This record gives sequence, C-alpha cells and structure tokens, in this order.
Amino acid sequence: MSKVQLPNTKLFINNEWVEPVSGKKLKTFNPTNGKLICEVSEGGKEDVDKAVIAARNALENGPWGKMTAEDRGKLIMKLADLIEKHIEHLSDLETLDNGKPLTASTGFDIAEAAKTLRYFGGWADKIQGKTIPISSEFTSITKHEPIGVVALVVAWNFPLLLLSWKLGPALAAGCTVVAKPSEFTPLTALYLCELIKEAGFPPGVINIVNGYGDVVGDALSHHMDIDKISFTGSTRVGRLIMEAAAKSNLKPVTLELGGKSPNIIFGDCDVEYVADAAKNYVFVNNSQLCCAASRFFVDEKIFDAFLTIFTEKIKQLKVGDPYDSETHLGPLVSKQQHDRVLGYIEKGKSEGAKCHLGGEIHHHADGAGYFVQPTIFTNVTDDMTICKEEIFGPVVVLLPFKTVDEVVARANNTTYGLAAGIWTKDVSLALNVSNRLKSGSVWVNDFNILKTQIPFGGFKQSGFGRDLSEYAIQSYLSVKAITIAHKTLHAQQQ
Repeated sequence: MSKVQLPNTKLFINNEWVEPVSGKKLKTFNPTNGKLICEVSEGGKEDVDKAVIAARNALENGPWGKMTAEDRGKLIMKLADLIEKHIEHLSDLETLDNGKPLTASTGFDIAEAAKTLRYFGGWADKIQGKTIPISSEFTSITKHEPIGVVALVVAWNFPLLLLSWKLGPALAAGCTVVAKPSEFTPLTALYLCELIKEAGFPPGVINIVNGYGDVVGDALSHHMDIDKISFTGSTRVGRLIMEAAAKSNLKPVTLELGGKSPNIIFGDCDVEYVADAAKNYVFVNNSQLCCAASRFFVDEKIFDAFLTIFTEKIKQLKVGDPYDSETHLGPLVSKQQHDRVLGYIEKGKSEGAKCHLGGEIHHHADGAGYFVQPTIFTNVTDDMTICKEEIFGPVVVLLPFKTVDEVVARANNTTYGLAAGIWTKDVSLALNVSNRLKSGSVWVNDFNILKTQIPFGGFKQSGFGRDLSEYAIQSYLSVKAITIAHKTLHAQQQ
C-alpha cells in the first residue's frame, strides 16, 4: 500500500483545531507491525470543559438550536455523502489504525457509517409529539426536545462506525456533541472533523477530544453540564460511568457493553451449510466485537460431524496482511489485546479444555504485529473461564447439548445478554427458543445481522438503551407536556 495521508491530530473544538492545554501527546501504533503511526494531541479535563462550553453555546445561542429539523437533516445527509466520497481514504486510515482487513473497512465499516448517518438524517424532521385527549376543558400536547449536550464515548473495534451509531441519533434529535474516540484508534474520527466543517455544521455542534478513558472519559462522565452520556465498551468501564453519572448530575446513560453470545445449532440443520456459514461470521473483526458468537452449542447428534467440517472450514481462513484482499483476519488492535487473548488461551488449556485448533501466535512476515491463530476449544465445561468471560479475540468454544430446555438454560447462564443465534429448519422451535433467550438480539439462521433500521443493545450486564433504529433517537430526547385550559381570562371588573 502507498503511504496514507494522516488527518490533523489536534483536538477539534468549536470547529477549530486546537492544542490541548497540557500540550501532551499520545501515541497510536500500527497493529500490523507494531510501529508508531503518529502522535495525537492528548486532551484533559480543561479541554473537556472548553468543548462542553462550545457545545452548550452552539445549542442555546448558535444557529443549530434555531435551525429547522429539515435543514438539520440535510446537514446530516451531506456528511453521509462526504463519507462516501472519501471512503477510500477513511478505509485506509481505519485499517492502518485498527488492523482490520481493508475489504471490511471499505465494504462494511465506512459504508455502513455513511448509511447510518443518512438514515438518521431522514429522521430529523419526523420526530413528533402527540395530542392527548383529556376532556373538553383542556388540550394537552407533548413536545420532544433535544436532551441537550451529550457525550459520546466509543470503542476501538469499529471506530468510525460506532461513532456514527451515536452521532446520527444525537444530531437528528437536535443535540450538540462532545465525543471521545478510543486512544487506540483516533484517526478516522479526526478525519471526520474535516468533513464536518465541509458539510457546514455550525461551530460547537460536534467536538472531538482525544485522550485516555481515565482522564477524558472520566471528565465527561462527571461533568455537571453534560446532559447525557452514551458509551460503548467494557462492562467494567460501564459501571464506572454509571457511578460517575450518579455522583454528578444524574445524567442519563446509555451503555452497550460486553457479551458472551450463545450460538445454538439444532440437529435438523444441514451440517455442511451451517459450518460454511459459521466460517464467514465466527471470526469477523477477529472476534473483536461484543456480539461475537463465542459459545457454540451443538446438538450432540451432529456434534462430531459439525466439528470435523467446521475445523476444515476455519483452516481455510487466511491470517495476515490486512491490505491483502485475500486476508480474513488481520492483527488484533494492540499488544495489550494480543497478550490478553493469549492469556485466555493459556487459561483454557490450564483449566483442562482441549485446544482443538490454533491457540498460538501467528507469525506474520518478520514476526512483527499482533496476530493470533483462529482457535477452537472442545472438552469445555460451562464453568471454565473461556466459557464465561468475554475474550474479544479469535477464540470459540464448542459444547454439545441434548435437549431444548438444557440448551436454553445453559445459553442464559451468563452475566451477559447482548446477542444469540439459532440454527434450525423448524420455525416453531426457532420462535420458541427466541422468546426464551435473554438477549437483546436473536438471529435465526444467520448471525451478526447489524442493520441501521434494527435496534441493537443488551440485557443484563450487556447494558441498556439502544443504538440504531428509531429507538436510539428516544434516548436523546426529553418529553415535555404542555396542557392548555380552555378558558378565557378576563380582567377583573372594577
């Protein structure tokens, strides 16, 4: 690949590129070779304060708060158009910074980011209140108003896409934004800032503050003038954000957190078909996604046949250079994540699970980069660490089951509840099991069906609130009830 042109690496506040108050920098690395890409301005509490002031002023005193919903929608759609126009450059940056295959960056991440913003741009002038019948003496109406200044904190696994998931409904609702991209993958968010200016967004509507979670994320969570925070990331950090929100101004919180998704394969399936389908979704994004199908429950009648075919299919996956169009799995995002995944693999072996395939570092080129072989574990019990905790890497466990009641109970035996999969020819069985699974998304005869029109979010410790669809917009709105008495007020007669 040719050298990728990097974006401006300062903070983006009030439509201007500014240096942080501290003058500090953070480093972002190329996970393919472990080399430094560049240094990025590192924001702090003072920078968050400046961004929040800019966002508040834009909301209450600037043109954004006075703009019609139709014009607001046009701006959002223009930003979507610009993302599509710059899709090649954005895709190159995403792959450089994150390590995912370029085919995925172009064909999914950046393309879907544009679609997401266009979808929510279309919603901007369709947010409506109601008329509530009370009696002939009153008229009562509701207004749906922007909740205010919102903080958006996104993870490193789908950097620009996750930002669009939150930016779209926030802007459609009329909010202003202070966003923090992950310190591991800030580059596409920074490039987006140039497109925000080009699209014509007024100053202060969208502000980007790079930095670490325990500094910038903490400042946003505790800030007394942030009206809402939306976070995608780990359950551990989600707890900290909830605590900070409670201790500050009781700001509402939307959390999309971890997962340990069950994928149930019933005995009536075509084993070859299901195994081939699994090859295409099981290690998407190196399984660095919260809804990864990490627990395969396979009917014992077909378990051995499925394991044999599935293993051969996984062996076909190519691990390597993310800029090679034949690559399926690039590197993990960072050395920290690389070491974490390898630690889970060793934990599985030490607890008695059988490493059926993979389980080692993948040696790419000169040995640099953060690559791990696709890994399959068998002889796993439900109480093993690799069966309970989110690994966020290319590791899957296969577990046999006998009955429907058994597999439903085992699938639900987790602290998480983000997603689940069901594979069967029996529609009645699929609906019955879908109703019993404690998951925010249930996919039948497919997996990872993430569409802008479909709400996405979790049960239990996978969080609450929803990204995507019209449901996402609701969390960025405040409902005001106005009730009018049908009386004529006369001046008191003297």
